[in-house]
Amino acid sequence: MSDSDFCAMARAAQAAIDYRRAIAAADTTPAATYADILAAFDAPLPETGGDPDAIIAELIERATPGIRASTGPRFYGWVIGSSHPTGVAADWLAAAWGQNAANVVAAPAASAVEAVAAQWLLDLLGLPAEASVGFVTGATVANFVCLAAARSEVLRRAGWDVEGDGMFGAPPIHVLIGADAHATVFSGLKYLGLGAKRVTIIATDQAGRMLPAAFEAALKAAPGPVIAIAQAGQINTGASDPFAEIAPIAQAAGAWLHVDGAFGLWAQACPSRAHLTRGVELADSWATDGHKWLQTPYDSGFAIVRDAEAHRRAMAISASYLPPAADSERDPSSYVPELSRRARGFATWAMIRQLGREGVAEMVERCCRVAARIADRVGREPGIAVILDPELNQAMFRFGDDDAATIATIDRVQADAIAWIGGASWCGQWVMRLSVSSSATTEHDADLTADAIVSAWRAIRDLKGRE
Repeated sequence: MSDSDFCAMARAAQAAIDYRRAIAAADTTPAATYADILAAFDAPLPETGGDPDAIIAELIERATPGIRASTGPRFYGWVIGSSHPTGVAADWLAAAWGQNAANVVAAPAASAVEAVAAQWLLDLLGLPAEASVGFVTGATVANFVCLAAARSEVLRRAGWDVEGDGMFGAPPIHVLIGADAHATVFSGLKYLGLGAKRVTIIATDQAGRMLPAAFEAALKAAPGPVIAIAQAGQINTGASDPFAEIAPIAQAAGAWLHVDGAFGLWAQACPSRAHLTRGVELADSWATDGHKWLQTPYDSGFAIVRDAEAHRRAMAISASYLPPAADSERDPSSYVPELSRRARGFATWAMIRQLGREGVAEMVERCCRVAARIADRVGREPGIAVILDPELNQAMFRFGDDDAATIATIDRVQADAIAWIGGASWCGQWVMRLSVSSSATTEHDADLTADAIVSAWRAIRDLKGRE
């Protein structure tokens, strides 16, 4: 490596630090368009190489205008954490160390840190200590991994070896899922050959929670192997399914109960919100994200399975050139679909070590409090309707009881760039959808955000009045 290589690393680190300092204090956070950035980068394939330091300088100059301020304190577009500096620093080291977290021999430190972080995670979320944890890219893959374990186990009970014999001729698996489930769960079903369209949809209440009576009736009508999919944290309302009621029903029927808990599962780590997920520990598997409420950088999710053997059966990779783990060692490749992957455990360990149990609880509670504060302030403005009072970190608003006015207000808020908030369709109507999930967000940001929403609505309302 040359001096220029190390200069490039130093330049990248300093630029990252400078960016994060600036974005934390920025009054507005506009971003260039895709077309602008494409024009800045569009060029023929280089025929020769270049100087590393100059290349990184060029990347910083051209890309920075189009970096969305998702690590800033007023980004609410999706459930996105702040990529906390401690986690980022640990992730930088993971990249610099260049560890392939495939096995214990290849990466002893990465493997050991994952083992410790896994136990901390289970303790933090109040889940069974015997459960296994796969460190994956995010909740999408976590759902896939957990459902693969579920498929393996329910078919094993029916006398079928899906890992060896595949799905051809296998007993049909019945999948029960709530009417307001997240799209990524259906992706997992598609990847596993279970079919996104072959599910039995369970009726839900106004907040998206499964109705226990409807769940029980559907379960009784489903012969053979059954996988039931519940959720902690509906993506628009933040509501969780009634686990304390549906889990015993699933257990009595021999069904595997999986929970998509991308962000809502973190209510377990907050004593003031844990009642919202009461009974979730009774499930068989759980998917959640680190890059949401744990504030790790992106590429961090957790596939958690009560039956570690089912987890390993579905995921383990073996080859003669791969040294097996000793009996006392946790084999990291037994719980994820990848062999080559980054050492995700370092950032997870660092963030749990940074926040601790108390810090995670405080952060979750603060995010929920901010969501409620914004909803209260915005809901007092004539013409703005709050769609359900926030019980977790999600809030929805409708403007003028009109899709066009709602969409126009969302566009105006985004253009003003004081806060970034998106929209969604809920119960057939467009709403502004706000997600509070950043450790950087404060109650002061709540007031700035509420003022920005109200100001945007007033501008749209006045414009409509003049038409």
